[in-house]
Amino acid sequence: MAKQRSRPTRRRDRKAGGGGGRRKSCQYCRDKVEFVDYKDINALKKFVSDRGKIRSRRITGACRRHQNQIARAVKRARELALLPYVGEGSGPDEGESRGRGGRGRDR
Repeated sequence: MAKQRSRPTRRRDRKAGGGGGRRKSCQYCRDKVEFVDYKDINALKKFVSDRGKIRSRRITGACRRHQNQIARAVKRARELALLPYVGEGSGPDEGESRGRGGRGRDR
């Protein structure tokens, strides 16, 4: 008879974030705002990362309706040059790492 091996049981890594916290409520729903204004740059900057990307609902805590309005307002503000498409210092010559690999082509 062959000897049976016991497999080690896999467990979830508890260090990598719990996720059991309270969900943020939508800022625009709390303030009872009907439409997100693309001219309100200070409010829109809270929903854009330092690299210029629009933050997700999971991070901002906005509801689905207002997140769609935020995305549309950010895109409209970018088109009118009220918000930049790219954040400060994120051009190709800035920083050491280039792309995902971290190595340039000339190396």
